[in-house]
Amino acid sequence: MASFLNDIKSMGLSKILIIAFGFATSVITARYLGPEKNGIIASLLVYPGLFMSIGSLGIRQSTAYFLGKNLFTESQIKTAISQIWFLTSIVSLIVCFLLMRYLSHSGENLLLVILALVPIPFSLFNTYNSGIFLGKNQISIFNKINWIPTLILLSLTLIFVVWFSFDIPGYMTAMIGGPMFISVILLFKNKFIKSFSLSFDWKIIKSMLSLGMVYAISLLVINLNYKLDVVLLDYLSVPFETGIYTKGSNITQYLWQIPMLFSTIVFARSAVAKKDREFSFKITQLLRISIPVIAIGSILLVLFSEFIIIKFYGEAFRGSINVLNILIPGVLLLTVYKVMNMDLAGKGKPWISMKAMLPSLLINIILNIIFIPEYGAAGASFASTVSYSIAAILFLHFYSKEVQIPIKTILRYKKGDFEPIFQILRKFKN
Repeated sequence: MASFLNDIKSMGLSKILIIAFGFATSVITARYLGPEKNGIIASLLVYPGLFMSIGSLGIRQSTAYFLGKNLFTESQIKTAISQIWFLTSIVSLIVCFLLMRYLSHSGENLLLVILALVPIPFSLFNTYNSGIFLGKNQISIFNKINWIPTLILLSLTLIFVVWFSFDIPGYMTAMIGGPMFISVILLFKNKFIKSFSLSFDWKIIKSMLSLGMVYAISLLVINLNYKLDVVLLDYLSVPFETGIYTKGSNITQYLWQIPMLFSTIVFARSAVAKKDREFSFKITQLLRISIPVIAIGSILLVLFSEFIIIKFYGEAFRGSINVLNILIPGVLLLTVYKVMNMDLAGKGKPWISMKAMLPSLLINIILNIIFIPEYGAAGASFASTVSYSIAAILFLHFYSKEVQIPIKTILRYKKGDFEPIFQILRKFKN
């Protein structure tokens, strides 16, 4: 329990830093660039973000799984990772260039396209590395990989956007700093530089890719549900509406940091768990803890949405208030997926999520095509809320069947559900 509480403390601090630095950066770009330029940035970055899901090949998850189960040695896994990383970086750069250049309305500016491409190899390297720390249950190191880049992005945004007034290129340049810095650190600190080899162990590479591709396809479908709105807004609307939507949706996604506080720990511990069913019961408890906390946060966001948007982003983003309020119900319901999917992913069963996400993705596409032309950002928000809600309900059903725990048992509150929170509070107090 002491180790678990330490993980919670470390993860909690990491999430607070990520939210603080991320929100500060969001405020700066809103104030200094405005809705239209923020829309251009979002339209450019959505393709690298989506392709990172498939380009990363699920290596972080398969690394954590194989390392946590002691199926391969750390040295063998590192060598395989270095070889996979080199090939995927080249493929990712080529595919993302083509997507941005020829599918995005903002891809006409070659400089912006190149700046959006540069972070990809570094981000892939960091993602692959983080799987090693998850597999070894080194949560504190994993956390640093996540929050340090957000601090660097904030610092560089202040320099390039505020101080030098480099506009959109300034922000895109700032986005390179965080991933690059972490990559250099990990290259030496994690002794990864010794793992580069031309001797291929195809058995390990094939095993990692076989499981990893399932994770990757699953992540792609999931991220399409999150980011498809931006792609379709880019096609069916104008950059102003895209900027309005992304600012409003970004705020709601901070709520997901609450269940994510648990989910990364869930994934790491599930990968090494000896009694899968017993662990799944613990996950259902975490869900019951997360739901009321998210609900309280959702209510507060709705009540203070106008104050938050206008105070921090400015009058130009008033439309984001409606976006935020429409998205809240879907974000709350999707907490079910956010918490419980990491349990199945840690057990090496990421395909379960696709049973829920594929139907909701199809509905998301249809609703976006119907509502975006007339309602813009608000229409995209409605499509997302409906999609999230359907995904949550379907996933709850499939999860219940997979772990053989009835839905009533998953959702029914028990006397000791909130005891872990009391233990955490008592530990912090001491």
